[in-house]
Amino acid sequence: MATTKKAAAEKDFVGRLADKGEEALQRLSELPGGQKAVTAFNDLKARVDDLARKVRGIDALELRVAKLEKEVAALKKAKAPARRSTPRKPAA
Repeated sequence: MATTKKAAAEKDFVGRLADKGEEALQRLSELPGGQKAVTAFNDLKARVDDLARKVRGIDALELRVAKLEKEVAALKKAKAPARRSTPRKPAA
């Protein structure tokens, strides 16, 4: 019973906070230059979301690069020519 009241109070608080936020945005857009500010904020949000999506992909790329670096190092070791102990004779 107590958890139900607490959940209802939290829901009410969140609802009121959301309403106040909507009202604040509406008032901001009504101010001179406010529409530009709201548009700029929305553009910023879109850019941050795009940037976050790109940054999440960097971890996977780093893992792929590390794997490829290991493979290249292994190929270089395997391809290294064997050294001769005697020097070559010059061609006559």
